[in-house]
Order: sequence, then C-alpha cells, then structure tokens
Amino acid sequence: MGISLFGVSIHVRLLEAVNMQHYIYLSIAIVSEVIATSALKESEGFTRLWPSMVVMVGYAIAFYFLSLVLKTISVGVVYAIWSGAGIVLITLVAWVLFGQSLDVPAIIGLLLIIVGVVVLNLFSKTVTH
Repeated sequence: MGISLFGVSIHVRLLEAVNMQHYIYLSIAIVSEVIATSALKESEGFTRLWPSMVVMVGYAIAFYFLSLVLKTISVGVVYAIWSGAGIVLITLVAWVLFGQSLDVPAIIGLLLIIVGVVVLNLFSKTVTH
C-alpha cells in the first residue's frame, strides 16, 4: 500500500497489521530502556536496591523486545530508531524529573534526531527485510 506525498510514493508500513506488532514491540523496548536509564541515576552506582532492580528488569525487558523486532527489521534501522527515540525521551525525562536544563543547541539537536528517525521510516527501503 502506498500514498503519494508531493509526487513521492511512500510505503505505509505502520498501517500494515503484520508490521504494526513489531513497532509495538519496539515501543515497549524503548520505554523499558528509558525507565531503566532513569532508574540508573537513582540507583547511585547500584547501591540502592529498588532502583537497581528497576534497572535490571527494565533493560532485560528492553533487550528481549528488541530481539523480537530484529527478526523482521534490519539491525541498523532498529538501532537508529531505538537509540534516537531513547535519546529524545531520556532527555525529556531528565528535564522534567531531574531538572536538567536544555539550551537551544540541545533542542535543535533533538529535533534533528526526530527528523532523522521520521525520514528513515518514511523513505528508506531498508526498514524491513
């Protein structure tokens, strides 16, 4: 299935039922990784039990679901989406929960990461095997 946008045909992968499950798995992996990374700061070098447990469980869930996605989507594309989305989300978490500030160059950089992930998903033919 394709749509035309300004004369460019775009394959709409996200609307296909078979691939949608893999994007759900990738979303679970991303959110789990962000939760684990957030807890990593709170674990204080793995000296606090509960935040350390959240780190271990969060990363285990993240890598499990990431491995499921890698069965159908190429590793380079999956890692680009996973790391790009993770960077943006963990930066937002750090800003909201930990009070870390964002300057204009940081915001521009985050926007470029988002644009890169969107371009990769919409226009790249390497997204699926």
